[in-house]
Amino acid sequence: MNFELKTLRLNEAAAGKSGALVVLVADDFKAGEDAISALVRRAIDGGDFKTEAGRMLQAYGAVRVMPPRLILAGIGDGSAASVRKAVAAAVAALKGGSAKDIALCFSGPATGPAVAAAVHAAADASYVYTATKSKPEPSKLARVLVGVPDADADADELREAFATAVAAVRGIQVAREWANRPANHATPMHLAEAARELAKGARFACEILGPKEVSKLGMGAFMAVARGSEQELRFIVLRYTGTAKSTAPVVLVGKGITFDTGGISIKPAAEMDEMKYDMSGAASVLGVFRSLAELKPAVNVVGLIPACENMPDGRAIKPGDVVTSMSGQTIEILNTDAEGRLVLCDALTYAKRFEPSALIDIATLTGACVIALGGVRSGLFANNDDLSQALVRAGNKAQDLCWPMPLDEEYAEGLKTNFADVANVAGRAAGSVTAAKFLQRFVEKTPWAHLDIAGTAWKGGAAKGATGRPVALLLQYLVDQGKQVLPATPLKASRKSGAGAKASAKVQQASRRGKPH
Repeated sequence: MNFELKTLRLNEAAAGKSGALVVLVADDFKAGEDAISALVRRAIDGGDFKTEAGRMLQAYGAVRVMPPRLILAGIGDGSAASVRKAVAAAVAALKGGSAKDIALCFSGPATGPAVAAAVHAAADASYVYTATKSKPEPSKLARVLVGVPDADADADELREAFATAVAAVRGIQVAREWANRPANHATPMHLAEAARELAKGARFACEILGPKEVSKLGMGAFMAVARGSEQELRFIVLRYTGTAKSTAPVVLVGKGITFDTGGISIKPAAEMDEMKYDMSGAASVLGVFRSLAELKPAVNVVGLIPACENMPDGRAIKPGDVVTSMSGQTIEILNTDAEGRLVLCDALTYAKRFEPSALIDIATLTGACVIALGGVRSGLFANNDDLSQALVRAGNKAQDLCWPMPLDEEYAEGLKTNFADVANVAGRAAGSVTAAKFLQRFVEKTPWAHLDIAGTAWKGGAAKGATGRPVALLLQYLVDQGKQVLPATPLKASRKSGAGAKASAKVQQASRRGKPH
């Protein structure tokens, strides 16, 4: 899907040639002299349309409106959350129709976050999974125009928000696509190949390590998890260089358990199919690198993905086994279903060789985090207040929310054991915190954060599918770190001659660099 941003008044939107026009109407709507303004005012006065977020009024073949389908969509106070709700509803209403391109037109002033929310909502609502269907029916929607009124004063903010959002949705689509694939179509080898393809022609390098290389590194915890599977493990290393090589990178570590049976501590059969999503952390790292290739922020980033299956065959690790991690610490495995922390601990040890400015791991780690935070916010654990606050700010800005959780030393008491340096699980109480405390042992003084995305990486039920979170949060954090500054060329008004297209050329070109994998 291609995106374009340009200035667009309501009369120009009415004269456009898009297949459908969605007019976003806020509570403070001020009617102009154009046909759409008159229609909005009559609908409000007649009580047939309300401007609260998510309310819609549809019309077909409206007088003096060229697009055949017209939707008036309320955005309430005009906040990012309200815009996202409105656009999601409008695009969903258009999804079954024939429109291949739509215009999302703000009827009044728009902020950067609101513009970004419109992009995210349109991409999310139009996403269709097709990879393993015999007769795929991909989304018909190929182009989205986001129109804003004259906004010379806010052009820089709008452009930056728009470009970041477009890059984010490219990465989110990659993350969703790989997380949604069945485990037999997303093995460790498949992930490695996906990483290689992603790196081709992009501004980053890719290295793939197999069992022999991982063994030489002494990653005993990672190898222990992989032992029970016929699928060989892969350790994926991605490197994006957006600034001087001497600048310390941010290292992202994504949990890549491509399927998790629980091992010998096997899971219940109900909903076990959803354990294909246990590599959502890895998928988010792939997604972030797709976004980096699009946006090219001035920051260095390393991505690490320890990928394997957790299966219960005769070679699988057993409860009570003791393994030696890459750090040299020994681990008693009391529960083989707490395998994510075992693959992550070796990857975190490996990450320290890059001397990162920040080390962030992303993992569907604990059901306890789902109980604590549900599917609204990801759990955030950090040993550094500045890093924690920066991630919270990035999440708020990207509408990809997280919540700081505690890391008091007392929580580590349950990890003590008589038979190794540390046990891989504690009791049921504060399970997400004790899991984070386990990981903390392996980062030492490196500024580190752990994002537990077990509640936010996918949805169940009728809406079952990957969300692509927290790609948007991570990308925003990286952009903020790189202090990305986009071109300052102001957006110019779109006249009857179509002059507005030139004003948006750079943004439009940026939004079309490459296609999602």
